[in-house]
Amino acid sequence: MMIPVGQHAESIRIGMIGLDTSHVTAFAKLLHDTDGEHYIPGARIVAAFPGGSPDFERSVSRLEGYTNELREQYGVKLVDSPEAVAEQCDAILLESVDGRVHLEQFRRIAPFGKPVFIDKPFTTDYAEAVELVRLAERESIPVMSCSALRYAEGLTRVLEDTRTAGSVIGAEFYGPLEIVPTQPGLFWYGIHTVEMLYRSMGRGCVEVRTTTHADYDLVVGQWADGRIGVIRGNRRGNKQFGGIVHRENDSYFVDVYTNGKPYYASLLEQIMQLFRSGSSSIDLAETLEIIRFIEAANASRDSGGVKVLL
Repeated sequence: MMIPVGQHAESIRIGMIGLDTSHVTAFAKLLHDTDGEHYIPGARIVAAFPGGSPDFERSVSRLEGYTNELREQYGVKLVDSPEAVAEQCDAILLESVDGRVHLEQFRRIAPFGKPVFIDKPFTTDYAEAVELVRLAERESIPVMSCSALRYAEGLTRVLEDTRTAGSVIGAEFYGPLEIVPTQPGLFWYGIHTVEMLYRSMGRGCVEVRTTTHADYDLVVGQWADGRIGVIRGNRRGNKQFGGIVHRENDSYFVDVYTNGKPYYASLLEQIMQLFRSGSSSIDLAETLEIIRFIEAANASRDSGGVKVLL
């Protein structure tokens, strides 16, 4: 599905499902604040369904505040179901912070055939991820999912230089890794570093091994061509994101904090391309592998560090 872009800045009507994450107001500001430094024209959020997961504290504690801000500050109409959102919009931001509910919510909006961005994590289960992709392909629905860190300007700059630096031969990324019971292992904050790793390395991981300690996890993945990708998740000390990309001619530090452009602005530009063209910058096969990578890393973590094949 391709949405024609007219002459008016408000040509795409966006619906939002799940108002229990800071991403909700980050996207709203970028789309509605015409005086903002990183304002992105071409769409407005017109309807939203709050959703929420009663058994997930990070959802329950944030839902009311973000819902009120979206309604009162940005004038978004609240509706009582995902279906009502889909009926009133051209494209959908599925923002529910709980990855466990994404498949069920997607099933409810799939019959409307609208392009959908599904915020991270795509799902928290590989079988559900496969089912979601199958449903999207059956209904010919353009779907995209990722972390905003995937499009951090610092990472983009490192990956742009392919002529003099040579191809990527390996990468290591680090970031916070709090363990949340309802979002197993790396499915919570670990997905940010996994997304950065996959943007750098591409598909092709064949096995994963995780070493875990009270203060950190170290995940080592081996790609089919022999390359190694590493993730360090910290629960003590450094809570920043960053990494190193190794190329044939040099190694490059990835500083995601030096550029003033927010991750969400860079991500939203990619989402708008999806909504306008019906084509995602991320192959869903890669999204599926990311979910399987995390599932395998979690399995290795839970079994004392044994190697797990993807």
